[in-house]
Amino acid sequence: MIIGDKRLDVIHNIKQAANERNFTAKTEIGDPVMSSEEKLALVEGFWQKQDQAKTKFDGTVGHELLQLLTKTISGSTKVNGLGKLKGLPKGGAIVTANHFNQVDALAVNRLAQKAHRRMDIVIEDTNLMLPGFFSYIMNNMGSIPLTQSPNYLGREFIQHLNQAFNQNHWVLIFPEQEMWWNYRKPRKPQRGAYYFAAKCNVPVISTFVEIQDLPKLEKQNEHFYQTRYTVHVLDVLYPDPTKTASENASRLMEEDYKLKVQAYERVYKKKLDYDFTSWDIAGWRGE
Repeated sequence: MIIGDKRLDVIHNIKQAANERNFTAKTEIGDPVMSSEEKLALVEGFWQKQDQAKTKFDGTVGHELLQLLTKTISGSTKVNGLGKLKGLPKGGAIVTANHFNQVDALAVNRLAQKAHRRMDIVIEDTNLMLPGFFSYIMNNMGSIPLTQSPNYLGREFIQHLNQAFNQNHWVLIFPEQEMWWNYRKPRKPQRGAYYFAAKCNVPVISTFVEIQDLPKLEKQNEHFYQTRYTVHVLDVLYPDPTKTASENASRLMEEDYKLKVQAYERVYKKKLDYDFTSWDIAGWRGE
């Protein structure tokens, strides 16, 4: 699925960022530009209206719509490794995955559906400002918006995570932060997701989404072929209660990244190398 204009320009940005090893670079074009104060006000406004009757109604509709979209758009998504979730405690968990598409959360939500769990999704603050249909989904699908405010991250955000975990929800966090469109390779993660897992004392479900090109006859347009996904459940990682949150964050991050690299090399039969090639972008017919 292609969402957004100027995909070739975006690929150029990915190429430059990959070759510079700038793994958290913004590569999309036309994302909303807001100040830190505006972003914080946007997120605070989101939470302030959660108790309103209309918001609760829209939240029910949005969640059901998310489930329908998952079955419609990602119904063909394969899930491997469900057996690794046996013995997972009934409570909440953080799910990590590579971030490569505007709707890649649907593929991971397919895993949650198969495991009969509800999954909330951590989103970037500016996603609340997306236009039209996407705005409705982002505001009502079970989102937990994240904004780079130390006070918000240190208190409110963790409170919202704990509220989800106390309801036995999974929470999807993309530790790579920025989306790199159709990029196959796992990027080096940031510590946040793992720090929150340690602070909230919940496990991390490590996943990797494989992107496969469909047969060459199935063209999406003159530049791209259709793709499909396979979600690989890699392992469940647990915080060590004898270590600090910071120590756990570093250990969990390293273990999760190692698992994702191993999965990449296993499913694609390629050694991970961040020097950019056209193959790195799934479905792209190349320059």
